[in-house]
Amino acid sequence: MSKDSANWIDDGRQYVADVRAEFNKVTWPTQQEYTTGTIGVVIIVAFLTMVLGVIDFGLAWVMEFFLG
Repeated sequence: MSKDSANWIDDGRQYVADVRAEFNKVTWPTQQEYTTGTIGVVIIVAFLTMVLGVIDFGLAWVMEFFLG
């Protein structure tokens, strides 16, 4: 095994060790935080969908009015 390939293997091992160390520092959300976040996203998406639907309906009405 050459010096370069041994260095590559050591670098790979060090990288994996660093990733594992960082992964252990992650604070995962609780079940309640998951649920609250999901509900918030669904509400925001529903609201934006309604707003864009109203805008689309209004613009379609304006185009129909002007173009006949």
